[in-house]
Amino acid sequence: MKNFLFTSIFLILFLVSNSAFSLDDRELLFEDALSASSIGQFEISLERWNQYLEKFPNDAAALSNRGNVKLVVGDPKGAIKDQNNAIALDSNELDPYINRGIAKESLGLWLEAKDDYSFVISRDNDNFSAMYNLANVEGSLNNWGNARELYDNAAKTNPGFAMARSSLALADYELGDLNQSEQELRKLIRRYPTFADARAALTALTWSKGKYGEAESNWVAVLELDPRYAEEDWLLEVRRWPPAPVNDLMKFIALK
Repeated sequence: MKNFLFTSIFLILFLVSNSAFSLDDRELLFEDALSASSIGQFEISLERWNQYLEKFPNDAAALSNRGNVKLVVGDPKGAIKDQNNAIALDSNELDPYINRGIAKESLGLWLEAKDDYSFVISRDNDNFSAMYNLANVEGSLNNWGNARELYDNAAKTNPGFAMARSSLALADYELGDLNQSEQELRKLIRRYPTFADARAALTALTWSKGKYGEAESNWVAVLELDPRYAEEDWLLEVRRWPPAPVNDLMKFIALK
């Protein structure tokens, strides 16, 4: 479950409470729990959120943050329950809907996750996190045309969102527009030379076009940056690449 969240590109949103803290220890306990999660100490963070919520059970931000941590440590149903409670306390805050959608995705509840992301976009047309996550769901449903449009919108809304642009290129790859895909991947690598996702995608694409030397060169860099790209299951189930680039990359690896 830890890999599901932080090696895939789902955007979990940790919230800062908007409640007015009446006691210094309340603010410190909240910040301690948030800090522990931000540096990857999730078991400690969960303990601190539990302590905080025992004292302040109606803090929607704390509930949503604890839900995120529960998902990371392998409790997606508990995560959904916390997000549900956060939404019940503050239905106008959109981040818990996104976080609930991520938890639902971890259980393969694609249509339910889609509903959460679609709701967020209906309330905030520029929410690139919801766009990106909804695109991932559309890809999982094999709706790559819809996914491509959403990746494109997310990248335009946030031009620095490199993973959205890489996913857009992968969607183009799946849809057969290899030239457009290659152009986008090369732009990404020029700007982010150590971006493993784009280099792995370009490895598959250049190999499929017979540019074997370039494919080899990119692949050497990928293995140094993130060797998980050599794992088919990880690509399909965690990173959730489309089938076509995965197939080409696996064929390339098999011939090495």
